[in-house]
Amino acid sequence: MPPELKPRFNVWLEVDEKVALSRWRVQLLEAVARTGSISAAAESMDIQYRLAWKRIREMEERLGLNLVTSTVGGKGGGGTTLTPAAEKLVARFNRMVAAIERCVGAEADSYIKHIWDDL
Repeated sequence: MPPELKPRFNVWLEVDEKVALSRWRVQLLEAVARTGSISAAAESMDIQYRLAWKRIREMEERLGLNLVTSTVGGKGGGGTTLTPAAEKLVARFNRMVAAIERCVGAEADSYIKHIWDDL
């Protein structure tokens, strides 16, 4: 019996042939939203703070949007939150990826059924 095959793919959006948004970058923004900190988000994704900050700045530059708002520490402590635009962008990107997955999955199923034919 042949193994069950599942299609997999990656999605990213480019500006001037440079990555502006990707699943990984959106996961980084989601981690910032969840943890309230770029540092904690980086730690949760097992990457260096410097890389996380660099990728956020790249996204902001390429998209022409502010994606995070940071406050300095103090009595209530500092932190970083997503801007309303970033929250919408993350939600829309995730909906787009889900729609692509549905389309690819539905289309690929008919092909996958016949991959093993005549082999």
